[in-house]
This record gives sequence, structure tokens and C-alpha cells, in this order.
Amino acid sequence: MTKHTSKLPEEKKKQLCALLGDVDLTLLYKASVHGYNGAAFHKLCDHQGPTLLVAYNNSGYIFGGYTSKDYTQSGQYVTDKEAFLFYYQGQIPVCIKINSGQYARIDDSVWPTFGQQLHFCYNNQPTLYNQGGNAFTINTALMYGNNTNLTECEVFKIEKMSQASVEEKPWRNIAWKDERREELVKSIKNYKPMASSVNRARILMIGPVGAGKSSFFNSINSIFMGRMTNKAMAGTSGTSLTTQFRTYPVKDGREGKPLPFVLCDTMGLEEQTGAGLDIEDISSIIQGLIPDRYQFNPMVPFHPDEQKSSRPSSLQQKIHCVVYMIDSTKISLMSSKLEEKLAAIRKKVNSLSVPQIVLMTKVDEACPLVEEDLQNVYVSSYIKSKVQEVSSRLGVPVSCVLPVKNYSQELELNLSCDLLLLTAVQQMLNFAEDYLDDAADANVA
Repeated sequence: MTKHTSKLPEEKKKQLCALLGDVDLTLLYKASVHGYNGAAFHKLCDHQGPTLLVAYNNSGYIFGGYTSKDYTQSGQYVTDKEAFLFYYQGQIPVCIKINSGQYARIDDSVWPTFGQQLHFCYNNQPTLYNQGGNAFTINTALMYGNNTNLTECEVFKIEKMSQASVEEKPWRNIAWKDERREELVKSIKNYKPMASSVNRARILMIGPVGAGKSSFFNSINSIFMGRMTNKAMAGTSGTSLTTQFRTYPVKDGREGKPLPFVLCDTMGLEEQTGAGLDIEDISSIIQGLIPDRYQFNPMVPFHPDEQKSSRPSSLQQKIHCVVYMIDSTKISLMSSKLEEKLAAIRKKVNSLSVPQIVLMTKVDEACPLVEEDLQNVYVSSYIKSKVQEVSSRLGVPVSCVLPVKNYSQELELNLSCDLLLLTAVQQMLNFAEDYLDDAADANVA
């Protein structure tokens, strides 16, 4: 069988593979070779399992659709909650999921039609036909530039790469026991900053929109409150839900005293210029110049009052540790622009001598083995590879990358989840102490 070459650029192929959960794409069908013909399509694509259709038009748009169900020419309407359409916004594939209660397609003998709405290779021609409908919410200008003339149409078989491989022994040791949880809780409660002028370590959380910064605070707060809390606004919006600089103290129970650390939340990072948190704002936060509840303006960085900025902030007001939140499911999807932005931030933070750590969130969503049991996180070869990838792409030591799972849909606390979260907080306090120790040495010198 002749092997044909896909028109899909390698970088975009990698992004699609990551979107689908780290898979391999095998080219089954290429319209320019096999013909814009429904019969030829079904001959090569029926009974192949999950498939991805990728279309190209003469305006340079790349778009298409995914179905997890076989093509069988059964003539039946197909329900497929996993089905989606996609297009590219820059280098990043944007996913349009099937609307609730809608059929994904009809399993007939012609070319694929998603939602009885978007007909690819309509009437066996290199043409796209948008019939309209409710199955998918489509912006045709964004998806394909309102250009229905196709130059190519390819169909790929989706083959899942194994994410369930297990290491012979854990690549990190952790005692999954109640006693260890109590040790960590006690250690965190009893932490006392070395510098006498500082009563609480200030930890700054930075990360892309949706990485889980606010959810991390809610999770830590839940552990020490002994119940689920939702004090910081968290969700799944495409733009940052956090628009202010917020400092969140954590209390030891409802009537308890504040614990010896403060989590500082910021606006999410976005790859576009003039959107999300500005690098200069991060510098001002770290130096203790931005007040609590300051409203960010992505177009205009914070400018401190000249009289106030001429006096250095106290050690108590400064940031003592910076934490980057990275979504485990989107590591391979990280755009070069966002990577460059993170590198610029790390350079700025390094210049201020503040220690940095990375939390890899949503590890349960990234690996089926971990979703099955969170205690598999340190025997999962896949999570280990993602930790190494984050280390390489962000330029931090592997030892500074910690996998965690925030509380999101749970109603009760969980030992395994608590242990990963508390271990992360303990490491942050250790790093903050290193910073305060260096600051004390500098003052002595």
C-alpha cells in the first residue's frame, strides 16, 4: 500500500495530537489522491474507530472535525458526546464541542456531515456546505474565513499512545498515610519565618488562564477549613476570571488564627500582546508595590506613586516565592508566544532573586492511570515525562516541578489530594525561607 504524505504542518499536527490526549495520527484518506468521492472515503475509513477529518481551503485555513464513533454506513443518527469541530487561532487549535442533546452526525454513505450542519466535500466536490443548525455553535468567519472552496481533505485514524505504563518503582517517594498528612498540616501551621520583620510568607501564583491558580487557593483553604470552600472565583472561562491582585490569607479553621502564609492571586497570562497580566505588573507585585484589590489593566501597566516608589518596600510586603501553575493537559499545546512570555517572566523573577516552583495541575485529567487512582501519580511514566517536559520548556529543575490535583467537583476532602497539595505548600514555604535567609544575610553584609 502506497504511503501518502499529509499536508498538515508538523507543528499543527503536534498540537492536534495533544488536543486529543497525546495520540498518533495515521493518514487513511487524502481526497487529492483518492478522489472527492463518498464511496472511496468509506472504503478506506469505515470501521477504523475514532477519526479526525482535516480540511484545507484556498485562503489558508485549516479546520475539521473529530468523531469517536466508527463510520459504518448504517443510516442511523449517531450520538457522540466526544465529537467536536476545530479550527486554528494562530498556532493553537480551538475546539467547538457538540451541543448537549444534539446528534453528532448521520452515519450514511456520503462524505461526513457534522451535526447535519457542516457538509465536507459536498456532492463529491471540493466544496464545504454549511446547512446551519444547532449541533455546533460555529463562527464561520473564524473557522474557515467564509471560504468554502477546499484544496484538500484528509482523514486520520486516531491511535492512543499508552499513558498507562508504570515505572518499576516510584520516581518520587511519598507516604500515602493519614500520619503524613497530619505531619504536613502541623509543620505548615507551626512555620515561622526566619526574618523577625516578616510574620507570613507571601507566595505569588502566576499562570495561563484556566491553569488553576484560584482553584489552588480554594483547595488549600478547604483543607484547613475541613470542608469545601469557594472563596476565590474559579471557573473555565476563556479569559481570566481574576482581574484584580488579591492576597488570600488562609485560616486554621473557621475561628482559627491566620496561618503563616498568604497566597497572592493575579490575572491569568495570555499570549496576545495587551491581554492578560503584564510582565511589568509582575515586577511591581514582587517588589511589594501593588496593593490588594488593585484592578489590572492589560493595556496600561501599574505605575507606582513616585514618592512611594522611591522608598523600598519592606521585606514583609515583598513576594518571597513565585509559583507557576501549568495545566498538565495543555503542556504540549503551549504556544511559542506563551512560552516566550513565561521565559521573560522567569528572567525578571531571577533578576529579583526570588525562588520559583512549578505546579502541574489537573494530573488526573492528563493520565488515565492517575484518574483511576491519584496515588499512581509517582509511578506513572506519562506524568514523569510531562514533569520532564515542563522542566525543559520552562527551564526549571525537575525537582521544582510538582504534580497536584485541585479540588473541583468533589464534595468531600480526599487524603491523596490533600497530600499532594500540602506537599506543594510545604515546598513553597521551604523556598520562601531560602529567600528570607538570603535577605537576612544581605542585610548583615
